[in-house]
Amino acid sequence: MITAFGRYFWLHFNHQHIYKTWKPKKLHLHSASVINKEMSLRQHGLQIFQAAINAVLPQNMIKKNINIEGDRLMIQNQCFPVHKNVYLVGFGKAVLGMAAAMEEILGDHLLQGVISVPLGIQKILSETGKEDMLLKPQTKIQAMEGAKHNLPDENSLKAANSIHHLVEGLTADDLLFVLISGGGSALLPAPIPPVTLEEKQYLTKQLAAKGATIQELNTVRKMLSLLKGGGLARAAYPAQVVSLIMSDVIGDNLEYVASGPTVPTLHSKDDCHKILLKYNLLSSMPESVKEVLSQSSMKMDKEETQTFAHVCNFIVGSNTIALEKAKCKSESLGYNTSVLSSVVSGDVKTVAKLYSLLIRYVCSVLAAASSKYVHVSKMKDEILQMVVNMELPDFQLDGCLELLEETQHSKKPICLLAGGETTVRLQGKGKGGRNQELALHLALELHHAKSKIPQDLLTKYEVIFLSGGTDGQDGPTEAAGAFAYSDLVDKAFAEGLNAEDFLNNNDSFTFFNKFNNGVDLIVTGLTNTNVMDMQAIIIQPNEI
Repeated sequence: MITAFGRYFWLHFNHQHIYKTWKPKKLHLHSASVINKEMSLRQHGLQIFQAAINAVLPQNMIKKNINIEGDRLMIQNQCFPVHKNVYLVGFGKAVLGMAAAMEEILGDHLLQGVISVPLGIQKILSETGKEDMLLKPQTKIQAMEGAKHNLPDENSLKAANSIHHLVEGLTADDLLFVLISGGGSALLPAPIPPVTLEEKQYLTKQLAAKGATIQELNTVRKMLSLLKGGGLARAAYPAQVVSLIMSDVIGDNLEYVASGPTVPTLHSKDDCHKILLKYNLLSSMPESVKEVLSQSSMKMDKEETQTFAHVCNFIVGSNTIALEKAKCKSESLGYNTSVLSSVVSGDVKTVAKLYSLLIRYVCSVLAAASSKYVHVSKMKDEILQMVVNMELPDFQLDGCLELLEETQHSKKPICLLAGGETTVRLQGKGKGGRNQELALHLALELHHAKSKIPQDLLTKYEVIFLSGGTDGQDGPTEAAGAFAYSDLVDKAFAEGLNAEDFLNNNDSFTFFNKFNNGVDLIVTGLTNTNVMDMQAIIIQPNEI
């Protein structure tokens, strides 16, 4: 199973080759005369998706949340005095852009900084014309690159040591900004001696290979780290610590973003032992790990009783924020819009079934079929049961129903939005990502559903579905995600492409690249942000 631990950073290292050798043949439409109804919906979908991304670009997030007037710095209505006493550290895929914006805002108040960023990112940003995400030539911030292929390495270890050294020397008169984003865990490795980086990596890889969740991985990481699990905040004491966080985890639980370096951990060595026991790794773990886990219990528990009164954590970017902006954009385009959930997770097959059921239900209600077909009520019950089984507590089905009632009067098209992070079970050797897999599974579900619903129901409506990663990178592919629609499978079959065969080989990218000249792939390029994924369902009557 692909977990958050297994996210690829492959695209960063193949950027020039990708964009020189591969280009979708119909990514943009150049003439209004060729824009049919389906393509206009697709273009609207792209605009909505781009609005979500723009809302959480690093520089936009920082400038929206922070402003300075003289010696007063305001963050989300909280005030922090500054008088040339500011230090800055950071780690994550979006941190370089965040640091560039902070450097501009802080000016002479900033004395020194160290950030740990992905290998090659400065070159990529420079070559793609994104100078606003780069540090100034005479910067006071040292940018250290590492974590090749999104894995901890000696370079990221050096960066973590530099960060540790900087924060340990701060005093009660200092203000420390900590910039955190997705990918930060790999960029801040600081094993507790005598554990080495190689030993910690070995144990982490063993857990990931056995299917450990990101929460389980982070629990083990924190217990073996000097800086994770609140360690960075403790090291910076008594300085005032202000963390600016871009969340890439379900539910925005700060303990799991980059393994929570400024958040006290709620776990203990006993939790770590249970996880290692669960995956049969207790006997094979390195001796150094056994030593740290046996010796750190009393010390760690005592440290965790300290208050974190010197720490303020602010979420400046999240999937929820991205969805809010996507909703605004959708409404400006004329759609009745509802946000279903920002915590959609689970296997793509299950999520595709939920979305397929929801689409069929919406089309049935809009067609006023409820008075003629008993299955409409049954579909609603099925949706509710799936929501319970999938543990989606914030799924706003009531909001969707209110939207349907409003739509029956206004006759406006509908846009349903959702976000989160799904998983894919690997069973083949193809090329793809969770968003492309989800889109293709959804298309297959709609194809199979045609025999279960009124014969002409879906044909009465134009339905476009999209799923895309806000980082612009869906697995080890050149695409952020893909579109799907009810007759995609039939059209692909006419081109000699069997969707099921490609899914069985986890080869969704190859499918979408071959089908219809690649027009259904969503290609944004690297966005240098990441707040998980976004889905949109757009439905309008064919007569519009």
